[in-house]
Amino acid sequence: MSGILDLLNSDLGKTIISGVSGSTGTDQNKTSSVLTMALPVLMKAMQRNAAASPQGAEGLMNALNNKHDGSILDNLGGLFGGGVDENVKNDGDKILGHVLGQKRQGVEQVLGQKSGLDAGSVGNILKVAAPILMGVLGKQTRQNNVSSSNGIGDLLGGLLGGNSAKQEQSFLESILDADGDGSIVDDVAGMVLGGSKSKGGLGGLLGGLFGGK
Repeated sequence: MSGILDLLNSDLGKTIISGVSGSTGTDQNKTSSVLTMALPVLMKAMQRNAAASPQGAEGLMNALNNKHDGSILDNLGGLFGGGVDENVKNDGDKILGHVLGQKRQGVEQVLGQKSGLDAGSVGNILKVAAPILMGVLGKQTRQNNVSSSNGIGDLLGGLLGGNSAKQEQSFLESILDADGDGSIVDDVAGMVLGGSKSKGGLGGLLGGLFGGK
């Protein structure tokens, strides 16, 4: 299974990045940076929520089986072409509130500091991206015949690169637990940069981003 960052490097990913950039009026490179950091963080948060309670996993499964079944990906041209519908943004707002809860503000601040955008711009990007990410997960759920709450945790883990990349996983945990001052993320970024010799996978991508290369 290819990971979520492979998706961002694909043609579909480029369409998503340019569409989100255009619809939020944000620089395309900065939009790409935000999405590269934010999508794994959102998925890690979903994984944590699903693991924390049967209700969390069940709620996610229901959303992926119904509203977020992947159909949003079938007409991205329409989605971005006429300007993103307010309903999509409102949906994204609800998804972010549900997935990140009280951590939302801190996550948006940290992502803003690292991408050179204010937290409001990051929030706008995430509101448009969240329903698309749910669509990607809905499509993967169908393609992989995931039907149980355990299966959804495994699917998210697979898209995040499994459990082999422990540094990246703890990095994502740290962003989720940051209080918004950015210092913890600097520490963790240093750890990922210092410890990750490979250029592949999440570590290489995040390392490159945080190294400012």
